[in-house]
Amino acid sequence: MLRIQSPEGTRRIEISDSSPTAELYEKVLNAFELGGFTFGLYAKRDKSQEIASSKSSTIRKYNLSHGDMVYLFPLPGEATPSRSEGTAEEKAKAPTTMSRPDAGKNLMARIPVRSTVEEDQVDIILHGLKGTIERKRDPKNCLHGDNSSCIHCLPLEPYDSSYLKEQNIKYMSFHAYLRKLSRGLGGGKYADLDNISCRIKPGCTGHPPWPKGVCSKCQPKAITMNSQPYRHVDNIVFENPNLVERFLAYWRATGNQRMGLLYGRYDVHLDAPLGIKAVVAAIYEPPQESTRDTLRLLEDPKKTVVDQIATKMGLKCVGWIFTDLVTEDASKGTVKHVRKVDSHFLSAQECINAGHFQSQYPNPCRLSSDGHFGSKFVTVIVTGDAQHQVHMEGYQVSNQCQALVRDDCLVPTKDAPELAFVRESTSERYIPDVYYKIM
Repeated sequence: MLRIQSPEGTRRIEISDSSPTAELYEKVLNAFELGGFTFGLYAKRDKSQEIASSKSSTIRKYNLSHGDMVYLFPLPGEATPSRSEGTAEEKAKAPTTMSRPDAGKNLMARIPVRSTVEEDQVDIILHGLKGTIERKRDPKNCLHGDNSSCIHCLPLEPYDSSYLKEQNIKYMSFHAYLRKLSRGLGGGKYADLDNISCRIKPGCTGHPPWPKGVCSKCQPKAITMNSQPYRHVDNIVFENPNLVERFLAYWRATGNQRMGLLYGRYDVHLDAPLGIKAVVAAIYEPPQESTRDTLRLLEDPKKTVVDQIATKMGLKCVGWIFTDLVTEDASKGTVKHVRKVDSHFLSAQECINAGHFQSQYPNPCRLSSDGHFGSKFVTVIVTGDAQHQVHMEGYQVSNQCQALVRDDCLVPTKDAPELAFVRESTSERYIPDVYYKIM
């Protein structure tokens, strides 16, 4: 009797120690009801001793005894099996560990689909990709042949922290985060992709409505501010540099700030595992009033027409852009560097505006019961960098901030632009407790 441990749990199989390892693969395939031989078996948990599928090699070769544990791992990348020593007919019939593009999908349950919303095309593409990070054979550590693999050259998962740190990628992509949720014994079955709510749930009949009564069922949970480990958009690019130059022409002529909406599309970002990039094709400048230090949007009667035209051109609103430029030396063309660690990168008012826009443009997601989760809407600010040159930076606020803004819990402060104030509960609105810690 051998115990087979896998991401789906543990199974027991009975096999003679004189049986070939190919029979072991067949019994494991039947025990887990898998759709193909897209897995590998190992005698050690660290994958240091692979049990190759063969008609001639027996179980006894790997020193397996009654009750021993064998470890099953899905193959994340293309890998060929160890060469069989049987006849040509036996080789054709013997199970192999050759990986297919959908390798590993049968070994772990997907996060349950909770809605039928139509996702963006880039999400559909990324759902179908393996997403693993291929690695070449290490000439120093890999002691096997070219047709084998080991822990030093096996593909990495798209959320591998060491790889992301090595590539200077601060946050994993959203789809890499989904792959991380779907790992483990649960296979993503219990993954929580529900949106944060800061409002009292309606319809609770066990007590009078707020403010006369509230219970744990309808009361929103307290929020503890945490850094979000993933981001919905990993990069922002402009199709043409003239787009930004035309946008900056207003500031160069008047010295007043300017705001615009970014229209474009979402595409796969190849520089980050399972990443998404926003490709900007046009900047639309809505009606607005601005000075050197202020900017106020006005009602836009043409917004619907603009969206219709963009849709016919295959574009959508992917973000917004605004300037915060103050001339330092007009003769040198330099600007002041005001956004830094000692001050702020985004003011509270700008974060609230970003959260408002992100709530208006939610990210369609079939894995959420609401049909949406987070947002791909990006924020681009044109400001001065450390060299006092005009510089662009891209941001998104977290799902927590987006929820607090959507439910009208935050207001900016007057004396400290980098700080926001959490409203207090009133008889008309309940505000949950918001906790944070100083890093």
